[in-house]
This record gives sequence, structure tokens and C-alpha cells, in this order.
Amino acid sequence: MHEVNAILTIAYRDFSKFLRDRGRIIATFIFPFVFVGILGSSLQSNLGANAGYNFLTFIFIGVLGQTLFQSTASGVISLIEDRENDFSQEIFVSPISRYSIIVGKILGESLVALTQGIGVFLFGFVMGVHLTVFEFLRLAPFALIVCALGGAFGVFVLSNLKSQRAANQIFPFVIFPQFFLAGVFGPVKNLPPALLVLSRIAPMTYAVDLVRSVFYTGMAEYSKTVLFSTLIDLVVIGAMFLLFISIGTIAFVSNERNR
Repeated sequence: MHEVNAILTIAYRDFSKFLRDRGRIIATFIFPFVFVGILGSSLQSNLGANAGYNFLTFIFIGVLGQTLFQSTASGVISLIEDRENDFSQEIFVSPISRYSIIVGKILGESLVALTQGIGVFLFGFVMGVHLTVFEFLRLAPFALIVCALGGAFGVFVLSNLKSQRAANQIFPFVIFPQFFLAGVFGPVKNLPPALLVLSRIAPMTYAVDLVRSVFYTGMAEYSKTVLFSTLIDLVVIGAMFLLFISIGTIAFVSNERNR
């Protein structure tokens, strides 16, 4: 129970920090506005007719998956900032397992990401992307899976970074290329060999594709918008999650013990 309380406390701390951060809350709506409102509308006007499906909805679902993945990953990496912050050093000297810190951080940032996901849904509704209550509920459990993958990926990246400065410099180069490799803004079925390989090893590819595969299930657009079946996405995500969380957590705990 001591470790469970620690996990819940860390998760609550991260979630409450988000609720007090007006800038981050505002950014939750700015990014969907840029990606879905401006870019999505533009691509729908230029490519939508030839694509054979609603490009605005396609990008909206992609941005939803990207938001859940990226928000959790970047939130977990903020552990580096917590480690360097005098106030937050109490976490690292407290008598709790470093594994509990990791789990609590992933849980807290998953709650933050899900809250941001609700913001994306609301913005999509304003833009004319209307999802039924059934579609929303159907996506909910898979949104948690995407958050878990993002959190594990964040732990993996975190284990190879030593300072907040390094994180600020390296993380954008790790995450931003995946926006395009994962097909957030356009289909990635047919790519040159080199880009195809990079696309298929990018974790965000399977996060975005999982959300799309669930959303488009039973629709005529399924074959045009989805790369893999839901089962394949889940298997790959499960394998990546275990790999990232195992390597990342072991490296993180080892580095903390050597501090």
C-alpha cells in the first residue's frame, strides 16, 4: 500500500500541475487548431476529392493519436526536470521504489494526455468532425493503450538523457519526424524504401494506426485509411511497450542508484 500511495500521489501531482498550467491548457487547443483546423481544412480542399474519404476526419483522428502518444512521452521525460528541481528532489530521496516513480509518472501523464484528448474531441466537434457517443466510448480503452506506449517510449528516451538541456535539444528530433513517418497528416502506405523502413519502426505509427483502425472499423474507407489490422497494431504495441519499459526502467533505476 505504501508504494501504491506513492504512485497515486505522483500521478495526482502531475495532473494537478497540468490543471494549474494555463499555458499548457491553451496549447492543448492551439495545436489541434493548427493541425486540424488549418492544415486539415487546406488538405481537404486540395486532396480530399481525390482521396476518396474525408481528409479532415482522417487528420483529426491522426492528431488525436499523436496527441495522446506525444503528451505522455514528453510528460514522462519531464522527470529530468523534476530531478534537477530542488523542490522535486524530495521524490528521489524518499523511501519509495524508483519503479513506483516511473509507474506514477506514466499514470499521471496518461491522465493529462486523456484530458488533452477530450480537448481535441471538443475542437473536432466545432470543426465539423462529429463522433457519436458509441465511437467515443469505443476509442476510450485504446486511447489508454496509446498513452501507455507513449509513456514507455518516454521512459526509454529518458534513460539515455542526463540533463534537461539535452532533453530539450534531442526530444524534438526524436518526436517531430514521427509526425510525418506515422502518417498523422497523410497516408503512408506507399513510401520510398528508406522512409518505409523508418515509418514501420516509428512507435507513433502504430499508435496513430491503432486509433484509426478502431475508428474506421466497419466503414468503406477502412482499406484506404488504415495500415494494419487492430490485432497487428496491438501485438506490435505490446512488444514495443515491453521493450521500452524494460530497458528504460532498468537504465533509469541504475542511473539513479549511481547518483
